[in-house]
Amino acid sequence: MSNSRRAALLAAACSMGLMAGLASAARAETLVDALTLAYQTNPTLQGQRANQRVTDEGVVQAKTAFRPSVSGSASINGTHTNYADPLVTRNVFGQVTSTRGHADSAGSGASLSLGQALYTGGRATANLTAAEADVLAGREDLRSVEQSVLGSVIQSYVDVRRDQERLRIAQENVTVLTRQLEESKARFEVGEITRTDVAQSEARLAAAQASLSSAQAILAASRAAYAAVVGQNPTDLAPEPSLAALLPASVEQAFDLVDKNNPQIQAARYAQQAAAARVAAAKAVYRPTVSARAGLGWDTGEVNSVGRQYGDYDRTLSGSVTASVPLFTGGLNASEIRAAKERENAARVAVESAQRQALQQISTAWNNLLASRANLVSNEEQVRATRIAFEGVRQEQQVGLRTTLDVLNAQLELANAEVALVVARRDEYVASASVLQAMGVLNVANLAPEVERYDPVKSYNKVNHAFGWVPWEPVVQVIDKVGAPSTAVKSAPAPSAQTGAK
Repeated sequence: MSNSRRAALLAAACSMGLMAGLASAARAETLVDALTLAYQTNPTLQGQRANQRVTDEGVVQAKTAFRPSVSGSASINGTHTNYADPLVTRNVFGQVTSTRGHADSAGSGASLSLGQALYTGGRATANLTAAEADVLAGREDLRSVEQSVLGSVIQSYVDVRRDQERLRIAQENVTVLTRQLEESKARFEVGEITRTDVAQSEARLAAAQASLSSAQAILAASRAAYAAVVGQNPTDLAPEPSLAALLPASVEQAFDLVDKNNPQIQAARYAQQAAAARVAAAKAVYRPTVSARAGLGWDTGEVNSVGRQYGDYDRTLSGSVTASVPLFTGGLNASEIRAAKERENAARVAVESAQRQALQQISTAWNNLLASRANLVSNEEQVRATRIAFEGVRQEQQVGLRTTLDVLNAQLELANAEVALVVARRDEYVASASVLQAMGVLNVANLAPEVERYDPVKSYNKVNHAFGWVPWEPVVQVIDKVGAPSTAVKSAPAPSAQTGAK
């Protein structure tokens, strides 16, 4: 995060009063607005999308095993030679002279080589299958991260609204107790009550002021959490929309959807497919491989220092088809196959583990939803009854049937009941979102259908259809499957029984 952005967030978090004043004149921020902004800018989600694009490249890299490789080289060389022995000659007068000789020569050459794998025993096919399964597993991981981010947005949104309501209740409580203290002092002056009643009112007011300070601090923390996940500080938050239309009618329907939609389960299944394909790739090393290679080279020969050429201009054309099979690797291949099989076993167990965890999550979320709904109904009734009781105690105090302490206790019970109702509404909404997340349907398509959604398939198609394809690639892929080890997934254990639901 840049310094300017950090300073802006800090200034906004510390200016709650100013933000509230500005928000009153602006349109209320909705949950859809928060979800949209987080979906487009959240760094966790952006990072996972980048990781998925990295995974997409694995398919492109696996396909290169079916495509040719072309390489070229060029060289220029030169030689300068000094003769070690002196050259003895006579001049025109017959005198003997001695000189040292030297010679220079230069040459150049170039070559072009093309190689093509014709058959890998199924290893290239298995690696491609594993890469494609990795892409599908990555998409499920991306969907899981998206659900987690959206769930965090929902929780932070309702947390801010809850804490705003708690602050409002705390402020109203201080106002009521301030007025109560003024009344107590006035009645004390005329001798209707004692100094003890005044002290009780003062004590309750001090406690309420302390609660108000605590509520302000809690709201500031909630606003900071909101800014961290959404990307901006909250303003005037509108009431959150109902999630009832997205929730299943029964826990049985929820369990049925979990196995089909839960991203952790689907990612584990695709990971198992990738592990099975890598077992086949390890087994393929025992099969023969066939490759073809062709080359073209040029050589200009050597030229001496005076331009006289030694050798003729040469051009070489070569081609070969090579077949190879491993005979002995010291146990390396067998060890790699055993390791790949154990990784497949671990991936198979991971599917069962993901299923159990998903069933636990949906069971816990569903039961929490039922409990929060029951608490919400109870708290609504509690607030209604406590408000009536408070008004009755105040009226009875005015005619001398109740003491000041009775009024203070009634006011405290009402404030606590109102806070409990606010918390219950927040818990019910978060529990509903948790059920949707466990089912695998807490996505932007359901929560904010107007938002332009990120499609990982577009990125995959872009790199998968990039330059590199050759017309004979499908033929090589078909040939490579002949006699290749199977990449099929072994049958997994039956899913565990759905238990724990009420």
